[in-house]
Amino acid sequence: MLKNQALVKDLVALIGPDKVISEELDLLCYSYDSSFKSRNHRFVPDAVVTPRSTEEVSKIMKYAYANNIPVTPRGAATGETCGAVPVRGGIVLDLSTWDTIEEIDTSNMQAIVRPGVVHANLNKELAKYGLFFPPDPGSSRMCTIGGMVANNSSGLRAVKYGTTENYVLGLEVVLPYGDVIVTGGMKSRAIKNVSGMNLTKLFVGSEGTLGVITRVRLRVWPKPKARGILMAVFPDLEDAPQTVLEVYQAGILPAGIEILDDSAIKAVNEYKPEINLPDAQAILLFELDGNPASVEWEGNEVARIAKKRASQVEWSTDPERMAQLWEGRSVTAAAAARVRPDGSRVFAGEDISVPLSKVTECLRRIKELGEKYGVGVVNYGHIGDGNVHTAPVIDPESPEEIERVEKFADAIHRLAVELGGSTTGEHGVGLVRAPYARLEHGPAVDIMLLIKRALDPKGIMNPGKLLPEEEEARVS
Repeated sequence: MLKNQALVKDLVALIGPDKVISEELDLLCYSYDSSFKSRNHRFVPDAVVTPRSTEEVSKIMKYAYANNIPVTPRGAATGETCGAVPVRGGIVLDLSTWDTIEEIDTSNMQAIVRPGVVHANLNKELAKYGLFFPPDPGSSRMCTIGGMVANNSSGLRAVKYGTTENYVLGLEVVLPYGDVIVTGGMKSRAIKNVSGMNLTKLFVGSEGTLGVITRVRLRVWPKPKARGILMAVFPDLEDAPQTVLEVYQAGILPAGIEILDDSAIKAVNEYKPEINLPDAQAILLFELDGNPASVEWEGNEVARIAKKRASQVEWSTDPERMAQLWEGRSVTAAAAARVRPDGSRVFAGEDISVPLSKVTECLRRIKELGEKYGVGVVNYGHIGDGNVHTAPVIDPESPEEIERVEKFADAIHRLAVELGGSTTGEHGVGLVRAPYARLEHGPAVDIMLLIKRALDPKGIMNPGKLLPEEEEARVS
């Protein structure tokens, strides 16, 4: 307690009392994110600070570095991997209140923002100029741009538009010892830049383990003029990925392609019977966007391809009907949580990514794993890029069920690697998936550790994340 009091006193002296949080109850609010792991293990910080300038962040990092205090940057904490929780205590840098959109540069198609800007708020401002920031995570109304950059987030539009890294032109970063650098040139307004080592790419997706992102220069795109939704119903699961492949081979790149397997269809119909999805092994939803004429042509072409195997196909550009077609997908996560009256959906093994050719095998083997471990699951996801979301439903108060779902999640992560995929497609590594780093990356983990040691020799930046904990601990 005396140590905490001294820490709080020092932080107040650095940035003022109104930006330091130290009450026990308030600190508990920073001990978890959306992950199942943080539900079962509380990681309480010693203090929380809410800086509003690069200079304040620099002061805090210099102080933490001099005193060997762990620092965990945090946005809105919508993550599902324990990435923004302080597993070794110390200081939490809450950047969510630093939400300034500094500039929308319409002449050069870019925006400069501070890390706490909420994704949906940025797109609301960009829409005034006919622009948008394409990555679309499901937590758009909550997640912050800083968190998206740190985790290289994406979402359902990644098929056509890629992930966050494709839009980050430059960063301002406060290093673990307090120095401030810019990558990609914050003063530059050029879209193209191949000068020097690509440090921007290094920090994107580093999950706050190398420094604190304090300013982001983003590329933005013209907002599409038209949009359409196509739903295709498949009696046979194997026909769904084959249809996706044929759409690609036809030269069409939808903005998003989503899948609901029979478990998700059943969950949606039980949750909202009025949606009344057709009984089938799989439903695909194609979202197409662009110019009105091209969207209409592509929609009709996708319908022609889907009809080869689907029992039912519907294409629409009518806003009301599109919303109805999309409703089943939009409520899937909520529906999964209701499939068992005494259960809850937990985020464990929920974000693997596999090759398109392995999606069918992946879905079938996840079902087998669910039966093996006695865990009910609902499966859906972004089939266009092989990102499978599995929703286990358990009684989270049952230690026995917790043990079973942890074994189930471990098996899913190993299955992803076995199938030539990844343990995470868009939710990040955090604490949850760090143990699989060596399995997934092999000797490349040694290079990651060398980079970590070079930039953070005392190991104070978000320790316990991204890299195997026992190996990462040797940094300090």
